[in-house]
Order: sequence, then structure tokens, then C-alpha cells
Amino acid sequence: MPDKSRDRRPAETIPETTPETAPGSRPARLPRPVYERELLRLQEQLVVMQEWVRARGVRLVVVFEGRDAAGKGGAIKRVTEYLNPRVARVVALPAPTERERGQWYFQRYAEQLPTAGEIALFDRSWYNRAGVERVMGFCTEEEHARFLGQCPVFERLLIEDGILLRKYWFSVGDEEQERRFRSRMSDPTRRWKLSPVDLESRIRWEAYSRAKDEMFAHTDLPDSPWYVVDADDKRRARVNMIAHLLSTIPYEEVPRPELSLPPRPSATGYERPPRDTQTWVPDHAASLPGAEGKTRRA
Repeated sequence: MPDKSRDRRPAETIPETTPETAPGSRPARLPRPVYERELLRLQEQLVVMQEWVRARGVRLVVVFEGRDAAGKGGAIKRVTEYLNPRVARVVALPAPTERERGQWYFQRYAEQLPTAGEIALFDRSWYNRAGVERVMGFCTEEEHARFLGQCPVFERLLIEDGILLRKYWFSVGDEEQERRFRSRMSDPTRRWKLSPVDLESRIRWEAYSRAKDEMFAHTDLPDSPWYVVDADDKRRARVNMIAHLLSTIPYEEVPRPELSLPPRPSATGYERPPRDTQTWVPDHAASLPGAEGKTRRA
């Protein structure tokens, strides 16, 4: 195998804190009306791209990586909000089983790759080995070194086979991550997002930084580059990431047949069963303050 080290981007060109995220130079948070208007426009384009993927038999893989609470899940949610789940699916694998631990490391991820006409969005990916597994000691030094050597080859094989691969790193600062952690701790609907490993990551902040730098040094290559998203402002991060993704995919609008709603046929004597013969869900909404009003026909 030829040495690809000359193709690698030097680690120093990918700082942990970019000029955009440096203290004192932060852009203002994106106003909600501006964000919602642009997000909807981008989501409409995502639907156009989805139809192109399906019609042309394209295979698209998008990798979402970053520290805990960097906003990966929120970005994925906005990407998929209006997409067809039969075309675009999220891959969020749990910890490997005993059987999977005995397999080639990339095997369980390869099984999740898209077929023709599909989009696979990886909410964390094979890069777990370079991040959490490396820092938390879930893999050996030898396994980590083997991953850094094999990963560029694995991704090159995907690309050579025709898969479109896009990799995004959501970069969140120390203070913003702490704010989000505290917010989750006080929110019953999001507390489940925090795990002991997440909290441990706060203690090992610099270890994660070093692991990320080493990962970039080996895997930020011309044919499969990392795209870094300034993620301290969630709204800005989402629209920036989606806009960039769309700009890198050569999609085009696929003509669709005109649809016309047929008229309902004339009645043939069908009678609906009496309401009391069926088990209906109780009207909980009617008990809510301010829900009183005119009744409507069932």
C-alpha cells in the first residue's frame, strides 16, 4: 500500500479553537426568525436532494461527530425532519455486543451503509475508536493505532465504490458545553442525554482534544476531508452545516408527475358503526385550561 502521509493535512491547520470560536470574536447568535426562515428554505432543498438521491440511485453517507452536547443530534433532527424515513435513516449504534467485539472493527458499521437511493446519517460512527474508546481506555493502543491506519483505506474504498461521504465535526467550547450539560441536568425531558461517560468527558477535556487532533492528522485527507462546524450557536451551526452539505452534493431537481385528486365516488349505502361500539381514546385535550370552545362533528 503506497504511503499516503504526503496527502495528509498537517494537524496545526485544524486548531481546537478556530478564529470564529476564539473569545472576543464570536458572531452574534442567529435570531430565531432569521434561523427559522432559512432553515425551512434549506429543508425544502433537502427534500429536492432526497428525490435526486432516490431517482438516481445515489448512496450518501453523512458522519456527525463532536464532543458530547456539541449539537450533533439536533442537527440530524433538522436534516431529517421532512425527509422520507425510507430514504434517509439515522444510524446510532449502541455499545458493541460480545459477538461484534470479536469482528473486524469496521464490520458493524459497514452493515449500515446505504444501498442505492438511500442516505445514511451516522450519529457518531466508526470514529468512536479514535475518540471515546481511545480516551476512556475501551480499546488498546494497538487497536487504536490499527484504526488510524485502516480508516483512510476503509473510507477510500467507500468513495471508490461510488459512495458520497461527508464528515462533520461539531466544535463546541468548554463554557458552552458546561452550560448545555447543566441545562440537561435540570430538564427532565433531556436528562437521559447525560451519561456517566459524558460527565467523565469534562474531566478529560484535554485528553479528548489530543485524541481529536491525532484523529484529524490521520483522517483529514483530500478525498475524505473533515468539515468543522462552529457549534457554540446551535441555530447557526445547523443552517451552516445543512447549507454546506447541500453545496457539496451535485443534486438537481427531478421532474415529478403532476398529481390530481380524484373525486370521491358516490355513496353506496355504507353506514358507519355506532360510536359506542368502538373503544375511543379519552379526550384529554378537553380537560386542558383554555380548551373550551365550540364542538365539532366527529
